[in-house]
Amino acid sequence: MTSTNPKGITMSSPKPVVVYGASGYTGRLICEYLREYNVPFVAAGRDKARIQEAIDHVPGLDTIDHEVVEVSHDVEALTELFRDAKVVCNTVGPFSEYGHEVVEACLRTGTHYLDTTGEQDWLIASEERYGAQMAEKGLLLSPGIAQMYTTGEIAANLCLETPGLDTLDILVFWKGYPTVASTKTILVNAALSAAYYLEQNEYRPWPADGGLQDVTVPGHHETGLALPWGGTSHPVWFKNDARVANVKAVGGVFDRALMQGVPQIVAAVLEQVKDLPLDEKMRVLAEQAAAVRDEMPPRENQRLNTSLDSVHASGPLGRAHCVIHGTCNYKQTGLMQAYGAYSLLQQPPKRVGFASGCQAFGHRELLGVLRSFGLVSNPVLTVHD
Repeated sequence: MTSTNPKGITMSSPKPVVVYGASGYTGRLICEYLREYNVPFVAAGRDKARIQEAIDHVPGLDTIDHEVVEVSHDVEALTELFRDAKVVCNTVGPFSEYGHEVVEACLRTGTHYLDTTGEQDWLIASEERYGAQMAEKGLLLSPGIAQMYTTGEIAANLCLETPGLDTLDILVFWKGYPTVASTKTILVNAALSAAYYLEQNEYRPWPADGGLQDVTVPGHHETGLALPWGGTSHPVWFKNDARVANVKAVGGVFDRALMQGVPQIVAAVLEQVKDLPLDEKMRVLAEQAAAVRDEMPPRENQRLNTSLDSVHASGPLGRAHCVIHGTCNYKQTGLMQAYGAYSLLQQPPKRVGFASGCQAFGHRELLGVLRSFGLVSNPVLTVHD
C-alpha cells in the first residue's frame, strides 16, 4: 500500500529507521550495516537520484525492505518523513548549520536522534537547547557516534574502569581519505567556532594559532603530527562525568606530509573569509571544501585504511593506557550508527536525553559490536596503580 502525505512524500509502508543524508559516503555505509541487522530503512535526502545512485552500490540491497525518499530540509517536511520512524541517523552536516531542523522534527514525532558529528559547537548547542526536551519525552539525543570519537571513548571508558583516574589524554589516528562533508566541516569549524578542551571541569579554548603537535604513536617508531581537530566530542561528553575533570583530544592522519599541509590550507581559507558576512562565508567555505575534495573517496580497503585510538588516563596515584587498533574508520562509523538504531528498536537506551554512544549503549557493548564485525582488535590495556 502506498500513501502520500500532505508534503508530497510518498511511502509504501512505515520503516523504523530513517538514514538522512544517505547519498553521502557514511550514509551509504549506515544503510549497508542496517541490512546486516535486517532493519528496514528509508534512505532520505534532498536529491533522490543521488541517493539511489549511492545506495545502488550497497551489496545485497535487494534483500532488505528499504525506500528512497526525496525531502526538503525544513521542519515540516522532516516531521512528515519521521512520523512513523523510531530512529533517525543524521549525516547531513555541517550540523551546526543543518542539525536544528532535524532534532526539532524528532521532538515533534517522538524519534530518537543519532548523528556522526564532531562539531563541538553543535554538541554544546544541542545539549543546551534540546537535551532536557528530549529527556522529557524519553528520547535519545546522541550526536557524534563515529569512529573518530566513539572508538576513543570506548578506550577512555576501559581506562576509567580503574577508579581514581580523572585526566584523559586522547589521540586518534587514521589512514584514509577525507569525505566531501568532513572537509567542509573542518573549514566551517575553523572559521566559525572555537575549539575547547576540559580543565578542572571547565571549557578552555585551544589557542587560535595552535599549530601541529608532535605526538608519540603507539606501535610506531616514527612520531606523528596531530591537531586539536575542532576540539572533538570528548570534552563535551566527559564534562558531565563525575569521574573526569580534564580532557584533551587531538587527532591526525598517518600521512605526515598531508598533516603538514592542513594548517596552511585552513589558514588560507580563513584569510579569504575573515571579513565576509555569514552567508557569503558559508558560500566560500563550501567552494573551498569542494576544491579540496569534490568526489566520494574510494571504498575503504581493510588492509590499507587502518585506525588507532590511544588514551592515557591518569590520576594522583594511578595510570592506565588503552590502545585500540582498528581498520576502516568509516565502516566503524556506519556499523555503530546501525547498531545504535537496531538497539533502540529493541530496548530503551541506558540514558535518555543528551548522551554519547557509550553512555547510551555501553562501551563494552559497542566494543563487542566492532569486534564481532572484525573492525577492531582486542584492546591493549595497561594499568599502573
